[in-house]
Amino acid sequence: MAAPIILCDTAGMTNERWLDCRMHGPKGNIPFTVGGSDVATIFGLSPWTTPLELWMIKMGRAKPQKKLNSNQLTMGHQLEPLAAYWFEQMTGNKVQDDTNLYQHADHPYALANFDRRFTRSTDGKSGILECKSCTYHNASHWANDSYPIYYELQLRFYLAVADVDIGAFAALWGNNPDSDMAFPFLERDQAKEDMIFERLDEWIWSLENDKPPTMSGVAPKLALESLARIYGPSVPGTPTIEIGRKYESKLRRIAVLEEKVAECTAEADRYRKEIAAHSVQIAELMKEHEHGVLETTTDKLLIDFVTKTTRRVDSAELKKKYPTVHADVLRASESRKLHVTVAPL
Repeated sequence: MAAPIILCDTAGMTNERWLDCRMHGPKGNIPFTVGGSDVATIFGLSPWTTPLELWMIKMGRAKPQKKLNSNQLTMGHQLEPLAAYWFEQMTGNKVQDDTNLYQHADHPYALANFDRRFTRSTDGKSGILECKSCTYHNASHWANDSYPIYYELQLRFYLAVADVDIGAFAALWGNNPDSDMAFPFLERDQAKEDMIFERLDEWIWSLENDKPPTMSGVAPKLALESLARIYGPSVPGTPTIEIGRKYESKLRRIAVLEEKVAECTAEADRYRKEIAAHSVQIAELMKEHEHGVLETTTDKLLIDFVTKTTRRVDSAELKKKYPTVHADVLRASESRKLHVTVAPL
């Protein structure tokens, strides 16, 4: 391996300029690039983006969607220095800033910015530090020195670009560094690295030869959301398209499952009505009380009858009193749901 190429220093760059550099290099002379956050997507392992959506963006046929969790992403960026500080305090390794944009020595498409570098205290070796933050719900992903695979692919990519042998994460999810942080380390693995770059080479080939990836292997919910982003809303008046016979079994299965869902919904509605009928006399007994109990020889039946207050804007009243404000705050919500109807010839 050879040392990476420093393309530019990103310190002080606008976000727009930084994205331009990441997409085609600072001189705009790299046709297609791969960044660390792209790797898991290319492998179909990203929880947020599909390979097809990324491919369309790289080809200039789709624009990156505005992130719905932009505040969360900003918070994550703001927490990076805190995560890096505690990594240094808890591990004894020295952390350094590095704002350069690097290019892999042998794979010109591979570009990388690193959150931080660190120097291992035991042997002076240099490594790459990735700072991550998450909620308590996802803290288990970091238990026992583990890490999510989509972050592992990102860090292994960075080790390859930087040509260093060690990496680490500083993961933060609370305000107690003794219990709400994790600092798992990762050693370079040449076999895994070769596998990563073999796949990335194929990805670049698919861009150069206009061969889009499929949704094969992508989680269905993510795939449908991604397709909706890529192709946008349906267009009224477009012609009906003919679907090939090879899709017949899938379409019939969808139709059968939709019937089952309708039956289950109807059954659930009947159950809810029966529950309401049985509840009337109990509610009369409860009056203003929130909780009740009926004890038997074997168990207790616990009754809750608690008032819950939900505050929502009265749209009709808002429109009546403040029509201009009502028009300004209206937000269109679009969705597309596939539906199959079996119709006789």
